[in-house]
Amino acid sequence: MTSGSWAVAAVSGVAAAYALVSRRLAASPVSAAMVFVGCGIALGPVGLDLVSLRHDTEPLRTLVETALTLVLFTDATTVRPADLRSGGALPMRLLSVGLLLTIGAGWLLAWPLLPGLTVWELALVGAVLAPTDAALGKSAISDTRVPGLVRQTLNVESGLNDGLVLPFFVLFLSAVPGTSYAHQGVADTFWRALLLSPALGLAVGGIGGRLLVLSLNHRWVASDWRPVYVLATAAAAYALSAVTNGSGFIGAWVAGFAFAYALRRDDPQPDEVSRTTELAEDLGGLLAMLSLLLFGAVLLGPTLEHLDWRILTYAVLSLTVVRMLPVAVALIGSGLRAPSLAYIGWFGPRGLASVVFGLLVAEEHIHGVDLISRVVAATIGLSVLLHGASAAMLAARYGRWYRRAAATAPDLRESSATTVTPRRRRLGPADTG
Repeated sequence: MTSGSWAVAAVSGVAAAYALVSRRLAASPVSAAMVFVGCGIALGPVGLDLVSLRHDTEPLRTLVETALTLVLFTDATTVRPADLRSGGALPMRLLSVGLLLTIGAGWLLAWPLLPGLTVWELALVGAVLAPTDAALGKSAISDTRVPGLVRQTLNVESGLNDGLVLPFFVLFLSAVPGTSYAHQGVADTFWRALLLSPALGLAVGGIGGRLLVLSLNHRWVASDWRPVYVLATAAAAYALSAVTNGSGFIGAWVAGFAFAYALRRDDPQPDEVSRTTELAEDLGGLLAMLSLLLFGAVLLGPTLEHLDWRILTYAVLSLTVVRMLPVAVALIGSGLRAPSLAYIGWFGPRGLASVVFGLLVAEEHIHGVDLISRVVAATIGLSVLLHGASAAMLAARYGRWYRRAAATAPDLRESSATTVTPRRRRLGPADTG
C-alpha cells in the first residue's frame, strides 16, 4: 500500500471512529474540531507522517478548496436581507465597522510582534485571521438559553464575514511580490477578482436558480437530483471564476446569494431552499472537518515545534483584543449590556476560512511564509481548543445571567424578538461544543 493509500485509510478511519461515538461526545466539552485537529497532528510529520505537504499538496488543496467553496455557497443561501437588519442591524455593524477594525487591528498588532514581515505580509495575517466560524463553538449559537438576538447576530456574522474578507485577502496577496496573484498586478486582480468574478457568480447563481424553479414548476426534476444540481451550480460558479483568473471563492459566494434569491422569489418559504441545499451543506460540513484534520497535520503539528513567545502572544491577542475591541466599538449605542458584548466578542472562533487562507499562503513562495503559517496555525489551534471547550459552559452561564436580567428589566435590549435560522454545517448532534 502506498503512502497516499495509508493516508486515505487513516483519515477515513478517524471520520468513521468519530461518527460511532459522536452522540456520546455531544454532552462533553470535546468538540468535533478538537478530535479532528488532534488526530491530524498525530497523522502529520510530528507523528506518523502519513499526511504532509511534501507528498499530498494537490489532493490537500483540492479538498480544502472544495470545502470552502461549498461552505461559502451554502452559507450565502441561508442569509436573507431581513437577517442583516434584525435587531437594529447588529449583524451589519459587525460585518462593516467590526470587520474592518478587526483586519486593521490584526495588521497593526502584527507589526511589533512579527518582525521581518513586509507591510503587505502583515496585512495578510490580519485578513487571514479575521473571519469567524460559528461551527467551532456551536453551543454558543444553538443553546436556546442564549437570547435569540445574540444568537442570530453571531449566526449571520459568521455566515458572511468569510466571504467579505475574500476581497482583502486577494488584494493583499496580489501586493506581495512572488505570489500567484502578483504577476497579474493589483489593478488586474481587482477587476478580475472583485468585478468579473462576482458578475460570473451572479449570472451562474441567478440563471441556475431560475432554471431550477422552471424545472420544479413543470415537474421535470426528480427530488433526488435537486441536491446534485446545487453541487453542480456551486462548482460551475467556482470554475468559471477561476478559469478567468479571478477568485473562484468570490464567484461561489455571490452565486449562493443569487441562487437562493431566485428560489425564494418563487417560493418565499425558507424550507424550500434548505431542502434543496441540504446535501451541499452536509458535504461541506464533512469536508470542513477533514480540512481541520489536514490543518492539524500540515500546519499545526509542525508549528508546535517552533513556537515562541511572539507567536503565542499574537495568537492570544488575536482571539481577545483584536476580536473583542472591534466588536465593542461596532456595537456602541446598540443598548446591549456588557455581558452580551463580551459574549459576542469572545465567540469569534477562527475556523475553515482561516485554515484555507493559511494553506493557500503556505503554498506561496514568499520569504515570510513560514512565520505567517506558524502564526495562523497557532491562532486557529488555540481557538479550536478554547472556543470549543468554553462554548457549552459560557452559553449556560450567559443564559443564566440573561434570565435574571430579563426578569428585572422587561425592556432589556437582548429580549428583542428575532427569528434564529441556524446554519446546518455540522456532523450530527455532537458538533455542539
